[in-house]
Amino acid sequence: MGTNDRDHDIVLLGASGFVGRYTARHLARSAPESVRIALAGRSIRRLEEVARELGVDWPIIEVDTSDDAAVGRVAASTSVIATTVGPYLRYGAGVASACASAGTSYADLSGESIFVARSIERNHAVAETTGARIVHSCGFDSIPSDLGLGLAHTAAGGVPIVAATLKVRSLRGGISGGTIDSLRQQLKETKTDASARRLLANPYALTPGPSVRLPGHAGNGWGKVRGTWQAPFVMGSYNQQIVQRSNYLTGWSYGQLMQYREVVATGRGPAGLARAMGIALGTAGLVGALAFPPTRAVVDRVLPSPGSGPSAEAIEHGRFVLDVDVYPVEGRPVRTRVAAPYDPGYGGTGVMLAESALSLALDDLPDRAGVLTPMVAMGEHLAERLRANGFTLTAGALH
Repeated sequence: MGTNDRDHDIVLLGASGFVGRYTARHLARSAPESVRIALAGRSIRRLEEVARELGVDWPIIEVDTSDDAAVGRVAASTSVIATTVGPYLRYGAGVASACASAGTSYADLSGESIFVARSIERNHAVAETTGARIVHSCGFDSIPSDLGLGLAHTAAGGVPIVAATLKVRSLRGGISGGTIDSLRQQLKETKTDASARRLLANPYALTPGPSVRLPGHAGNGWGKVRGTWQAPFVMGSYNQQIVQRSNYLTGWSYGQLMQYREVVATGRGPAGLARAMGIALGTAGLVGALAFPPTRAVVDRVLPSPGSGPSAEAIEHGRFVLDVDVYPVEGRPVRTRVAAPYDPGYGGTGVMLAESALSLALDDLPDRAGVLTPMVAMGEHLAERLRANGFTLTAGALH
């Protein structure tokens, strides 16, 4: 599936945005000198500023994502496009489709169920024909979930899984304006589209669905388990969809009856209960406020705007630790620890997107094409790259 005759190996679209700068910084630090990288976006001046800051002499490409012809030319000029330009419902559809048509691999940071479902419908068959790997969700959403479960499944011997739970042990870092805007755009879409509302709540929204299902599903994660309180993780419902797509793309190798959920572990006793209630109520309150126009106008004044984020100091002190516990149909349970000394939404996501782009451009990947997931497209290749950059991705028996 190589495209060595093209002008670039990687085009980073949105390189002057908040997360884009972190991605560009990591590429400048870690990409081999032979890799041909270009910076793309709407403002040549801002892109030139990024290049000067990084001390690189990379080509600069001016492109507006609303210009389909221009986007098509960029896609045809490179082996991989990595894009940070969201919300993807608004700015991503043309880029993903252009890559699928051109046989160009693609990586983004989408956490948007509606966008990814539409991309599968429009691009999967085309990309299978052209050899393109279209890989959504190559940041904190959803690489820890997707690789964490995939590595645990391998460590368990590849047998079907009865249940799996991602537990957020610790999470330090700010929320990005782009993440908020993606949530905002999805909620707007659901106001006028009943099918979109159903899609958000369906764990199999990105698959045709298994032929057999247990009644109900794994629940939202609220409550006490073995004396420890826990609350639902805000991105759990989306990450569940990505994990189940990996399951589907591998012939339901995790098992058609696997129940998957994501929770935040908040501790024991009254303090743990208070934290769990605070997380659950805060999450519900944010979603409710953004869904209702009068309250959305109020919270928009205090939430970060698209392209913005916390201070460099706050990002510098970011960290995360997650555990993915897998219970196979036979054999001992397995745990994957996924951790990194990075802010999850910025520094860590920049590393994950950059290494995904490098993997798509350089690694000897499985012979798969279409709208894929990080685990199916890159799997252990990406895990090795992340380990080389300070990430912990270890799977072993759960005691």
